[in-house]
Amino acid sequence: MTEPAKNVLTGGCQCGAIRFALSAPPAKISICHCRMCQKATAAPFASYADIEHGDFKWTKGKPAAFQSSSIAMRDFCADCGTPLSFRRIDGPRIEILTGAFDRPDRIVPTRQYGTESRLGWVVGIANLPSQTTLQNYGPEKMATISSHQHPDHD
Repeated sequence: MTEPAKNVLTGGCQCGAIRFALSAPPAKISICHCRMCQKATAAPFASYADIEHGDFKWTKGKPAAFQSSSIAMRDFCADCGTPLSFRRIDGPRIEILTGAFDRPDRIVPTRQYGTESRLGWVVGIANLPSQTTLQNYGPEKMATISSHQHPDHD
């Protein structure tokens, strides 16, 4: 008897309608600066974990999809709008946006693509003044905020 594969990493959308799990680590983790990824994520770049289809499964719900080009689909939650993936039509892998993982700190990019569209200010982000959310809002305001997002676990 074969033991079921243990989930290595899990994640999902903001509202929890869509969840996923990986049974093996991603093959590659990258950042893409191309204009299509900027538009698909409404962000200056996208960060993806590249996963073999056999190591990936949707564990709750099924995402909606948009065909963003002649070769690719992009999955998202139809309920809350969270962008979830990029995948080549009939390709062997799916690329999951790293922010959708429950532990995005474990998904560290090692390369960049689409750098012809990289915004000039991106390289200086680490040097900008920064503060925590608590420092930004203060304890009084933080005490009045309740999250409606799904927790970072199943």
